[in-house]
Amino acid sequence: MTKRTVFFLSVQTGVTAETLGHSLLTQFDRQEFRHVTVPFIDTDDKAREAVEKINEAAKAEGARPIVFSTLVYDDFRAIVKRANGLHLDIFDVFLEPLEKEFKQKGTHTAGRAHGMSDIESYMKRIEATNFALANDDGAITGNYDMADVILVGVSRSGKTPTCLYLALQYGVYAANYPLIDEELECGKLPDILVKQKQKLFGLTIAPTRLQQIRKERRALGRYSSAQQVRYELRESEKIFKRYGIQNIDTTEFSIE
Repeated sequence: MTKRTVFFLSVQTGVTAETLGHSLLTQFDRQEFRHVTVPFIDTDDKAREAVEKINEAAKAEGARPIVFSTLVYDDFRAIVKRANGLHLDIFDVFLEPLEKEFKQKGTHTAGRAHGMSDIESYMKRIEATNFALANDDGAITGNYDMADVILVGVSRSGKTPTCLYLALQYGVYAANYPLIDEELECGKLPDILVKQKQKLFGLTIAPTRLQQIRKERRALGRYSSAQQVRYELRESEKIFKRYGIQNIDTTEFSIE
């Protein structure tokens, strides 16, 4: 199977192009992709550099790359469209039909998707992010009354990035608590969590994937051994069942 290169082009960070592109590419499970994000294209030279990268990939692979673009400015878009790729421009697809419908030209202003037009919502997300950082990994448990959700699970099952995503995107006050040997051996949650049982949500993960993640962090020792990983996951699932905690397997899911 030929691996196709996919480019995500943006005037800013590329998050919007990546989100759109990844959502569409998940529909093609028999195709392998190589992802390349080219952010901060804010000059003609940078746009031409992106064209060179796309053309080089097309020549090397013998197939034109897929190009997801959220470039706002017409000049940059015109340059990029000269590249040998399949261009999927969010402004061609969505903005131009809206301009025709509204009989009004869009502002074509960069950054509006992630702007601060709603200061109250922005500040809530910042406060929620601070809460998630302060209440990460069971470091502080005295603030759980303020939490909207408390994620529980074994180490490296995805609790921290999920909490930060919930905070940054939705302003959710999310804390997380790691299930360690003490809880796993006795099969009981600490009283502070039992009192917040209605807020608990569990994360689990396939043993092979968890072992792979742990080896990247700490290759040697019991922490990343197959035996320890299987034991922790088995006992954590018993705890979820004992306390009736809803849970999800994160193995095949992105944070979003």
